[in-house]
Amino acid sequence: MKSELKSYPEMRDSGVRWLGKIPAHWNIRRLRNIAEMRISNVDKHTREGESPVRLCNYVNVYRNNYIRSGMDFMKATATMEEVERFRLRSQDVLITKDSEAWNDIGVPALVQEVEDDVVSGYHLALLRSDTRHLDGEFLFRTLQSRDVACQLHVQANGVTRYGLSHNAIKSVQLPIPPVPEQSAIVRFLDHADRRIRRYIRAKEKLIALLEEQKQAVIHQAVTGRIDVRTGRPYPAYKPSGVEWLGEVPVHWGIRRIKNWLAVNQSVLPADTNPDYMFDYLEIGSIGTGRIVEAPETVRFENSPSRARRIVKSGDTIVSTVRTYLKAVWHAEHPNSDLVASTGFAVLTPRSGAYPKFVSYLCQSEAFTNRVMEESVGVAYPAIAETKLVNFHVGVPPVPEQSAIVHFLDHADRRIRRYIDRARREIDLLEEYRTRLIADVVTGKLDVREAAVKLPDDPDGPEEPDDPDAAVTDCAEPEGGNDSHPHRDRRTEVPATQR
Repeated sequence: MKSELKSYPEMRDSGVRWLGKIPAHWNIRRLRNIAEMRISNVDKHTREGESPVRLCNYVNVYRNNYIRSGMDFMKATATMEEVERFRLRSQDVLITKDSEAWNDIGVPALVQEVEDDVVSGYHLALLRSDTRHLDGEFLFRTLQSRDVACQLHVQANGVTRYGLSHNAIKSVQLPIPPVPEQSAIVRFLDHADRRIRRYIRAKEKLIALLEEQKQAVIHQAVTGRIDVRTGRPYPAYKPSGVEWLGEVPVHWGIRRIKNWLAVNQSVLPADTNPDYMFDYLEIGSIGTGRIVEAPETVRFENSPSRARRIVKSGDTIVSTVRTYLKAVWHAEHPNSDLVASTGFAVLTPRSGAYPKFVSYLCQSEAFTNRVMEESVGVAYPAIAETKLVNFHVGVPPVPEQSAIVHFLDHADRRIRRYIDRARREIDLLEEYRTRLIADVVTGKLDVREAAVKLPDDPDGPEEPDDPDAAVTDCAEPEGGNDSHPHRDRRTEVPATQR
């Protein structure tokens, strides 16, 4: 797609260092001269005497490229003056103006069609284009460009929390082609974006299927549904006496976790040397069977108070808070000192436990589902350690545990190769989309002819970002959706916005 595009025939110096040359017929305009900015003070509270509204808040914008009818907005109230001033209209652009991270500043979302009672919430800036000079969709695409958004990033003030002043937003410089050309650019980028997102969704579905396959193989092996040495079921089974476990091979034992493994046996004492350095494992850094984010190296005196549980080679850690994350990981050969959050239970093998078998057992769907069923809480479900350690599990002889681990390691390597390849392809597609948007909206590529040749509605109606990610209350559930060209729309919403 990109290789078919050409540069503009005539370019000139923009006079803006970060932008360089632009097409000769384009202009540079500051946002204050081509769009109106409104900063909302409508919060999530309900007050008597005010009109009921639905609030488009920070998370709606942070997680979605488009604001649409049918989204579950937070309920609140506002004065009539606030309703009139901050009511959303089609083609408005909302950007995040406050956050804990500088690169979460200026994340845009385009308002498409919404009901009359939806208003802009706090922590957002509402930008309404002067349609004589600026198309709202073009403004949205331009603010998706890292080159343009960096102006907002460098203007964000703060140390632990960043924010933009009114003047910083209004002073942003934008490359502005004629309005008809803006429409052509939007048409081209919408078409490209739909195709790229379709490819990404296909890769994500493939990853989900591969993860399901991996889970099915683990479940069959660690619950004894199949003998990995023969590839067939065991010759004889017996009732385990545990409802969630069902039948197990007749020669397997049934043990309580606390009688089979040591739990949380090593912790950092309160009088640890303040200069002691270690790698800290928190809940968000662990997935099911893997590290998803490298642990942070911290000094004891600067570490979170929950950084206490020592993890040694051979240990398995299991999340006991936010248990829906199914965070389980086996410390096989750590390169440094590891300390886990108190949100983990650290399981240490005793005699009769093959270390990595413990990890595979805890990764199995039967086990993680049981953990979630016994958890308490809605937004942040947690399981009491006393409940976890009293789980009954099926325990094969140690040589058989070793055979199961060997089998599952082989299966995991094979499936992981395909998953890693699909993730790399997604990363490349994301980077391609990011670069394409930047090159088109800053005039590095001419898409006018390509836009004219595009068929009408080539890919069907625009799909919603992710209807399951809608936010309905102030607890703001975790989980993400459509990725944003600046960066991934992470599963973690900045804490100050929760």
